[in-house]
Amino acid sequence: MPRLSVVIPAHDEADELPRTLACLHDGLVDIDYEIVVVDNASTDATAAVARAAGARVVTEPHRQISRARNVGAAHSHGDWLLFVDADTWPVPALLRTALSHLEAGACGGGALVEMGDLPNRVYRVGLRVWNRLAAWFLFVAGCFAFVRRDAFDAVGGFDERYYAGDELILSRRLRRWGRVHGRDFVIIAEPRVLTSARKARWFSPAQHLLTIAMVMLCPPVMRSRRLMWFWYRRPPR
Repeated sequence: MPRLSVVIPAHDEADELPRTLACLHDGLVDIDYEIVVVDNASTDATAAVARAAGARVVTEPHRQISRARNVGAAHSHGDWLLFVDADTWPVPALLRTALSHLEAGACGGGALVEMGDLPNRVYRVGLRVWNRLAAWFLFVAGCFAFVRRDAFDAVGGFDERYYAGDELILSRRLRRWGRVHGRDFVIIAEPRVLTSARKARWFSPAQHLLTIAMVMLCPPVMRSRRLMWFWYRRPPR
C-alpha cells in the first residue's frame, strides 16, 4: 500500500501532463506513492499520456474540479493525499518539505505560488496579493495541497456544491479540524510551487478582476459553473 497518493484532476491536459508527472516521479524517490489522474471529460489523449507515464487513470465525466479531486481521493489508497494540478511542477525540495510536515503530524497545508512569464503588472501584483493572503490566512492554492486522509475524510473532502474556491473552503475546515485535534495547518513559504501562467495569457486582467469581484460581492456565485467560467473555459486551439 502506498504511503502517499497524488491526485491530479485533468481535462484535456495531454500536453501538460508529461512535465508534471516527470516532476513528481523525480521528487518522490524516498516514499511509496501512487499517482491517480482523474480524466475529467477530456477530449484528447490525457488518459493515454497518464498511463504511459505510470499513473493510474480514473474517469469522471462531470466537469467539476472539486468532484474530480474527490473522485481521485476515493480511488486512492495512501494515508496522505497530495493534490496537484496538471500544469503545476513541484520541485523535489517542496515535495520533501510537504512530506516532512505530514510526518511531523500536520493535518495539511499548501505552498506559496510562483508563476513564470506573467504578461503584465496587474497579474504580477495579483500574485503578490494572493501570496500575502495565503500566508496570513493560511489559504491553500488548489494547484498544490497536501492533507492527511483522516482529516480529509473528517471534513468531507472538497465541497462539491462549488465550482471554484473549493480549496479555500477545505482550508478553513482543515484549520478548524487541526485546532481541535492539535495538528498544524501550514503554508510553505519556500520553495514555492511553480504553476502555469497560461490563464494570464488566455484572459485579460479585466476578465480576471470581474470574476474576483463577483466572488467577493456574492460568494454563492461559486456554485455556478457558468459564472465560474474562468476555471473551465479555454480559448479555441
